[in-house]
Amino acid sequence: MNTSISLEEPATGNISAERKTPEPCSIIIFGASGDLTARKLIPAFYHLCRDKQMPASFRVIGFARRDKTDESWRNELREELNQFSRTQPVNETVWKAFAKNLFYCRGDLNDTAAYKKLEEMLTSFGSGPLRENLLFYLATQPSQFGGVIEQIHRAGLLHKEGAGWQRIVVEKPFGHDLASAQTLNRELTRYAHEQQVCRIDHYLGKETVQNILMFRFSNSVFEKLWNRNSVDHVQVTVSEKIGVGDRGGYYEEAGALRDMVQNHMLQVLSLVTMEPPVSLAAESIRDEKVKLLKSIRALTPEDVAKQVVRGQYFAGAINGKPVPGYRQEPKVKPDSNVETYVALKLLIDNWRWSGVPFYLRTGKNLPMSASEVRIQFRPTPHVLFAAECGQNLDTNAIALRLQPNEGIYLRFNGKVPGMSLGVRPVRMHFSYDAEFGAYTPEAYERLLLEAIAGDATLFIRRDEVETAWQIVDSIRKGWDSKPLTNREFYSAGTWGPVASDDLLAQAGHAWHEPQMVK
Repeated sequence: MNTSISLEEPATGNISAERKTPEPCSIIIFGASGDLTARKLIPAFYHLCRDKQMPASFRVIGFARRDKTDESWRNELREELNQFSRTQPVNETVWKAFAKNLFYCRGDLNDTAAYKKLEEMLTSFGSGPLRENLLFYLATQPSQFGGVIEQIHRAGLLHKEGAGWQRIVVEKPFGHDLASAQTLNRELTRYAHEQQVCRIDHYLGKETVQNILMFRFSNSVFEKLWNRNSVDHVQVTVSEKIGVGDRGGYYEEAGALRDMVQNHMLQVLSLVTMEPPVSLAAESIRDEKVKLLKSIRALTPEDVAKQVVRGQYFAGAINGKPVPGYRQEPKVKPDSNVETYVALKLLIDNWRWSGVPFYLRTGKNLPMSASEVRIQFRPTPHVLFAAECGQNLDTNAIALRLQPNEGIYLRFNGKVPGMSLGVRPVRMHFSYDAEFGAYTPEAYERLLLEAIAGDATLFIRRDEVETAWQIVDSIRKGWDSKPLTNREFYSAGTWGPVASDDLLAQAGHAWHEPQMVK
């Protein structure tokens, strides 16, 4: 049974924190010939322009080695937009106005002369904000971050103090362990303040992830339940239907723990469990996230053996079509021990969550792609309906669906119509599409706009990154290159290894699989 809910009265306006008006600026994309620029960045800027969200005056400069002109780059991006724009067809009037602001600067990342050429191009825009307000997007390998930052500083384009503002945007991975993350952070802040660095995790740009705080702290009926007194346990699932594919080389170095848990999953966990911030200011929210991450109980090697499960898919079938095992994927070692699945139990040692287990799982080649947070409440005393209803008497739950079919649903028990005392779990479902009748913006649109406006709320702070790596490093230390066991392999197209079910069964719990909600 699926019961929809709606607003009692139509909303008369948007309820949101006041946004700073984006100032005129120039955006420089290093590594502009890569997929990220064509698939995410340019479509995001185009849609911001289409929705009249961009500054009154702006420039986007692509910096890459390939030999292109302004016009050839614009034509190339226009073709890509046909494939990657979230709105079709592309609005030609908007595109033509947007394309006039696109420029290309050919140069090698290690060539000092190329940065001089970039500086001259920026100066040609005038001596005002288009020259002084600069957003540097490093769509490059993390190993190149330090060199690029030093070069733009030497070219007189990046300062800790001075006219206008300059900000640096970087993509994950933010290192591959704590030591490398600390080194990377030192490189990022050598010529810039921490406040000038925007570390992007695209999960934080998703509308439903942002809605977690609104749902928690603006609804008293739920806020009062959000603690150890009412919550039995919490499950966070990020499942992917696709396999590793052509990313085998990257995955051999990263694995599911580094690729998903260290960033996406711990970020979502911190938003679901953090204390109320004193305000909606960026640092207040980020302070509470860090406090939460530091409250996660440290894992010893003995704890890892009991509380963390690895997994790796072998050949199976997805939608009836055969798919290869991980060890048969391109660029993967035939005897690889790299995990494509991780499940873990974490405990948070603070007043609100003491004793409540948090189960996180993520994996490749699972039955469906979905991201969901399920708050499982404590069962009622079985003194009234246990005899009549037996196992049909379900425990209440709230599920926050982050993707797809974004929304929230409340699960509770209802009487089945009829003469007997029958019970059935039912669900009240809130859907973004059905309720608001509006599109959900792409994460990059929100994140890029916040970077231009200088709002750091959705970006990850240095101490957040390093605290998350401490948690992940302790798990990897506990694994200590141990080989996978038979109970840690799973067939592609299933929900993971048997060992993952064993993890929850220790406390009498079981995984709840995400459901396709329409």
